[in-house]
Amino acid sequence: MKIKTKLRLGFGFLFVVVLLFGSISLYYMDKISVSAKVILKDNYETLSYTRDMRSILDQHDLPLPGESVALFKKNLVLEQHNITERGEAQAVKTLTDAFQVMTDPNIPAEQRKLAIAGIRTQLMIIDRLNMDAIVRKNAAAQAAVEKASLYLVTAASFCFLVLFSFVVNFPGFVANPLREFSEAIQEIGRKNYKQRLHFTGTDEFSELAKSFNEMVTQLDRWENSNLAKIQSEKLRIEAIIEQMQDAIIGLNEKQEVLFMNKVAAQILNLNEGQVIGMDVRVLMKKNDLLTRIMKNEGNQQPIKIYADHKESYFQLQKREIVVTVFEEAVAPVIQQTGRTAGTVYILNNITQFKELDEAKTNFIATVSHELKTPISSIKMSLKLMDDERIGMMNPEQKQLVAHIKDDCSRLLKITSELLDLAQVETGNLQLNFVKADPSEIVNYALNAVRFQANQRNIELELLLGDELSKVNADVEKTAWVLINFLSNALRYSAEKSKVQILIEEKGKGIEFSVRDYGKGIDEQYQQRLFDRYFQVPTDGNNKSGSGLGLAISKDFIEAENGKIWVESEIGEGSRFCFFLPAVD
Repeated sequence: MKIKTKLRLGFGFLFVVVLLFGSISLYYMDKISVSAKVILKDNYETLSYTRDMRSILDQHDLPLPGESVALFKKNLVLEQHNITERGEAQAVKTLTDAFQVMTDPNIPAEQRKLAIAGIRTQLMIIDRLNMDAIVRKNAAAQAAVEKASLYLVTAASFCFLVLFSFVVNFPGFVANPLREFSEAIQEIGRKNYKQRLHFTGTDEFSELAKSFNEMVTQLDRWENSNLAKIQSEKLRIEAIIEQMQDAIIGLNEKQEVLFMNKVAAQILNLNEGQVIGMDVRVLMKKNDLLTRIMKNEGNQQPIKIYADHKESYFQLQKREIVVTVFEEAVAPVIQQTGRTAGTVYILNNITQFKELDEAKTNFIATVSHELKTPISSIKMSLKLMDDERIGMMNPEQKQLVAHIKDDCSRLLKITSELLDLAQVETGNLQLNFVKADPSEIVNYALNAVRFQANQRNIELELLLGDELSKVNADVEKTAWVLINFLSNALRYSAEKSKVQILIEEKGKGIEFSVRDYGKGIDEQYQQRLFDRYFQVPTDGNNKSGSGLGLAISKDFIEAENGKIWVESEIGEGSRFCFFLPAVD
């Protein structure tokens, strides 16, 4: 029998029981209602009629007024139509005869008085008959109520026992198989693939048990067939890790050493076979280099380690091992999430690249220093050529000399920037920190570019806040950054335009910004503006620089514990800013 059929039969049985109990209740409630209705209606109306007729006799003497006679006769007629008890009909007939005698004016007064007495007697008889009937019918009604209550209690008890038995036993048809399924699934979770379910019948649970057993059989086959393959893959991965030239250390989620290749063991001076499974926190207490590696999170600076009989440089990379798990979010939705299963530390040997970088830096510094002297001599010679005492030049020659001057100035600026870059890369950047007034730095920069601005008729608008805090900075290096901002703004601004310099206090520091109203910088280039040697593509109208000015500016500002950034939109111009913390 299918589960759906079982449920239908069970709930149908419940419906029949509830319907039977309701029918019994309605039947006996109707009987009680009828009994109460008989008591409260017929006998009560008779008593009301006799009371009204007696009141008329009590309130008036003979002969009765016409209105009283009519009212008496009306109640008498109503009583004649409401005879319900045995003996009541005879009493009503006698009452009617006496009423006729009482109202007949031809009968002597003595007889009419006797008729009134007879009327009172009959009224008392009718009252007594109806009162007795009320008592009798009330007792019968009480008996009917008690009988109905007994039947209702019996029916309710029967229904309760049936329903209680149903509630206790019927859920077992569904709950017991589900419990067996749950226990079997838990065994499968423990990789007990020998678990089987044995259900008899033709319902859905039996079909599901059959499918479950087939699934477990397949899982058992898969487990047995893939174990050797998994073991082989594990050995292959271990061999690959062992042969890698980089030092690799793997930890599980409990911070225990999962693997460590030969290179890592040699660098850390550890026995790779003995440390597997050990808590890395215990090893850190005995190995300072391992402590440096584990606590070097977030630091991008290379780690200097004595290896291969020389000072070597290693770049640390940390990778979280994330495995995919499926968790129940809001039933019945299953959410796929990642769970951290451990961490891998990789030490890339970058000694060769470090040596090449140092050689490149030394070469740049040497070449820049050697180029600076002849370029300065060329500039001096060009200046002498401008002197008319040496000789006159025609306009074409003057134009050529002017171009040579511009190129010499540009070369001299590039060599100066290369020297500054060499200082930064070699760590020889020397900053002379003083408590400087922001206005002093701004005026230094403005004086340096004012002649260039006047030549192009560009207005330099200075917006300086009141009572600015001092900053702890190198005045010349900071002014150099501001000069670089202003030179770029003048280069990319149209003639007779405006460049705005804003100095204001924000938070716990001073923000310096230079805004131009040129064509702006495309968003795709803004993130790379402060990279070395990067140049924004131009349309040929403006000469681009060396691509070092903004990179060096970034190094200067960050060395002063500040930050630097750019804000720009195409057609709206650009705003170059840097922030320096204020002196406490």
